[in-house]
Amino acid sequence: MNDQHLLNCEESKQGVPPRATRRSFLQSSLAGMIGFSLSENFLRQAVAANPKVAPKNCILLWMDGGPSQMETFDPKPGTQNGGPTRSIKTSIPGVEISEHLPQMAEQLRHLNLIRSMVSTEGSHQRAKYLGHTGYNPQPTIQHPSLGAIVSEELGNPDFSLPQFVSIGGPSFGPGYLGQEHAPFVVNDPRKKLENAEPPQSVDRDRFQSRLAILDRMERRFASSHSGSKVRDHHDAYRQAVRFMNAPEMATFDLEQEPSAVRSAYGDSQFGQGCLMARRLIETGVRFVEVTLRGWDTHQDNFTRTTALCEELDPAFATLVKELLERDLWDSTLVVWMGEFGRKPRIDAQDGRGHWTTGWNVVMGGGGLEEGRVIGATSSDGEEVIESRVGIPDLYHAILTGLGIDPFTEYLTPLRRPITFVNDKAQGIPELIRSA
Repeated sequence: MNDQHLLNCEESKQGVPPRATRRSFLQSSLAGMIGFSLSENFLRQAVAANPKVAPKNCILLWMDGGPSQMETFDPKPGTQNGGPTRSIKTSIPGVEISEHLPQMAEQLRHLNLIRSMVSTEGSHQRAKYLGHTGYNPQPTIQHPSLGAIVSEELGNPDFSLPQFVSIGGPSFGPGYLGQEHAPFVVNDPRKKLENAEPPQSVDRDRFQSRLAILDRMERRFASSHSGSKVRDHHDAYRQAVRFMNAPEMATFDLEQEPSAVRSAYGDSQFGQGCLMARRLIETGVRFVEVTLRGWDTHQDNFTRTTALCEELDPAFATLVKELLERDLWDSTLVVWMGEFGRKPRIDAQDGRGHWTTGWNVVMGGGGLEEGRVIGATSSDGEEVIESRVGIPDLYHAILTGLGIDPFTEYLTPLRRPITFVNDKAQGIPELIRSA
C-alpha cells in the first residue's frame, strides 16, 4: 500500500497543506487491517449510499468593538445594571429583546439566541482573532479565519468571483490555507468598486495586449524561481483578470436593486452591505462578512447603541426576510456576533467596559433548529447561570451546520497536524436539527 492510500491525504491546491480527516484515516487503517485498499468503485458506491447535501453558504455579521448584550438581545430593564433600555416581546413566546430592535423582534422565531457566551480573551485584537478563527492567538501559527475555511471546504475554485468577501473593511486572513482563500475587501458597498475596471484611457484591445505581455513576464520569472509566493502572485493576478471580465461583476452594483429593497435595508454602509451579501450569496459566493463598527462604548453607551441599533435592525431583519423569501434560508447560515460583550455595571460617563462572560450570539438558517434560546444570565447580567458556551463550541456548531467536519485535519507549515477546532469543543447539540 502506498503512502497516499495509507494516509488518504489530498492536496486540493498547489501550495495548500495536505488534508486528512479522522474519518479517512480510520477508513484507510481498516483497509490495511483486512488486507486491501478501498477501490475507486467502492468509494463511489459508499458516497452514493450516503450523499452529501449541496454546499452551504455563510453570512457573518460582525459587530466590531463588542456589542452590549444589555442593549441588544439580553436586556435587564428595571435593574440597577439595566439602564434606560426597555424590552419588547418577540415572536418567540416568553423571550424579550431590546426596544431598539423591533423588526428583529418579529424575525427572531427564525433564529436562535445564545445568551451564555464566554471568551478567554478580553482585549480587542486577541478577542477578534479568537472570534474569527476559533483559536487563541499563538506566535507559531496563523490560523485560518472562518471565511477562509468555508472558501477551502465549500468554495468553487472555477467560479469567477472570490469565495470569501469582506464588506466594510478587511477581515482576518487564510492562515495556513493559502492566499487563494484571502478575503476580497469591499470597503463601502455604496460606492463603485475600486480598480475593478481598466482605466478609461486604455481601450480593451490595448488592455488585453498589456495583459499578454504581463503573462509572458510572469511565466518567464516563474520558470526560474520557485516557491509558494511566486505561485501566489501569479495566481492572484490571473484571478483578478478573470474577476474583472466576469459577468458576475454586476452583483456588486446595488443600483440594479429596486429602490424599495435598498431602502428596506437602510441607507447605511452596513445596511447596503447586508443587501450586497444577499446578492453575492445568490450569485454563488460562499462566505460574506459584513462589519458594523462602533460598538466599543466606553462612553455614552446608551446614545451610541441606540444609533447602532437603528442601523442594525432594518438591515438584519430584511436580510432574514429576503433569504426566506428567496428560498436561500435553509442553505445559508447567518451568524451575528462580536468579539465579546459589555460590562453589566455601568461605568463613569454612562459607559460599559469589556465583558467576556454572558454575552450574545444570534444564528440561524442553514438547516439549523429555529426559535431556540441557549443559556441564561442572572438578573443583573453578571453571571452565566445556564449552559456556558465557549467559542470553540460555537465554531463546532457553525462548521457542523455548514456540513464541514470540525475535526478536519491539515498540516501546518511546520508539518504538524491541526484541526479547525480544538478537540475539546462540544458544539451546541440543541441547534442541530435531527434528520
